[in-house]
Amino acid sequence: MRIHIATDHAGLEFSEHLATHLTAAGHDVVDHGPTSYDALDDYPSFCINAAIAVARDQRDGVEALGVVFGGSGNGEQIAANKVAGIRAALVWNHSTALLARQHNDANVISIGARQHTVDEATSFIDAFIAEPFSGEERHARRIAQLAEFEQTGVIAGKYVSAQNDALADVHADVDTHAAKA
Repeated sequence: MRIHIATDHAGLEFSEHLATHLTAAGHDVVDHGPTSYDALDDYPSFCINAAIAVARDQRDGVEALGVVFGGSGNGEQIAANKVAGIRAALVWNHSTALLARQHNDANVISIGARQHTVDEATSFIDAFIAEPFSGEERHARRIAQLAEFEQTGVIAGKYVSAQNDALADVHADVDTHAAKA
């Protein structure tokens, strides 16, 4: 399996360990950075690039998952989830690693490198990679709704008020500014 990894300065040492560990387990590891320590680096581009690669590989029929990490894992998860087709889950224990795959068919996990030991984080990642999606109808249905919303901004048969109201507000603001110009 191809595993895309990304971090920031908080997880740089862990990324080196993880790449070695996953390669030894037979995975094709692609490290999206950073490659050197910079206390002021920014995680979004690294994590987004890893997520884009996972989405592209999966679309092309390549078996691939992603692992992003930083100090807490929160920002990294948010960044990965900005990519269409990505379902990134914040993992903090063995159970959340398994459930991310079983119930959500997560294709990226995020871990706080400052929240766990290297051994703990590695065990969460191994569990995530090994666990298949359950395929249960209720989980597949919910994932399909998320994908539909991601692509269209609606979920057929469901009212998604916040998105519709927010879009109406944006369009009204654009129309008001255009009229003043």
